[in-house]
Amino acid sequence: QVQLVESGGGLVQAGGSLRLSCAASGRTFSTYGMGWFRQAPGKEREFVAGISWSGGGMPNYADSVKGRFAISRDNAKNTVSLQMRSLKPEDTAVYYCAADHYGLGHSRPGEYEYWGQGTQVTVSS
Repeated sequence: QVQLVESGGGLVQAGGSLRLSCAASGRTFSTYGMGWFRQAPGKEREFVAGISWSGGGMPNYADSVKGRFAISRDNAKNTVSLQMRSLKPEDTAVYYCAADHYGLGHSRPGEYEYWGQGTQVTVSS
C-alpha cells in the first residue's frame, strides 16, 4: 500500500515557476515508478512526466512540457518532485502524483496503482 500526498500548488503568473512535491508513505516506495498527471476543467487526465523506480535512465515527458518541467525523486525521503518553469496558462490544472507498480514511470494511466488527491496549479496570463 502506498499513500501519496501532493503539495506546492498555487497561483502563479505566466512565465513563473512552481515546484510540486509528493510525499509517499510505505516501505515499498522505491520499487514504484512515479508519475505526474494533470486534469484541466472539462478535459481528460493527461500524463505530464514519469520516472523509473531507481530514477535512472531518461525520465518521460509529455511533449507539451519538455524543456520546461523536470521530475526527480529521492527514495531516501520517499518523495517525488516536479519542477515547473516557464509556466503557461494552459498548464492550469489539478496535478496528481501516482505510483506505477511496473516501476517504469511510463505514460499509461492504467499502469499506475496509487494516486494522490491532487494539488491545484493556476497560471494567470
